[in-house]
Amino acid sequence: MTTTQFQVTGMTCGHCEMSVREEVQEVAGVTGVEVSHQSGRLAVTSDQPVDEAAVIAAVEEAGYQAARSA
Repeated sequence: MTTTQFQVTGMTCGHCEMSVREEVQEVAGVTGVEVSHQSGRLAVTSDQPVDEAAVIAAVEEAGYQAARSA
């Protein structure tokens, strides 16, 4: 299992978290998603290296901005 961290901007509530979670769960290879609007963090768990561009595109589809965190 691999966990990749992202920083998401624009989330303000639990509904925002749900929107991001639903979009990111659709990315191929993703097995788990943890998201917090309070910290702006998104943790994506996968059983293979995750396509970071696909995760960022999914977050953008939900209406937010994302970037890979260190």
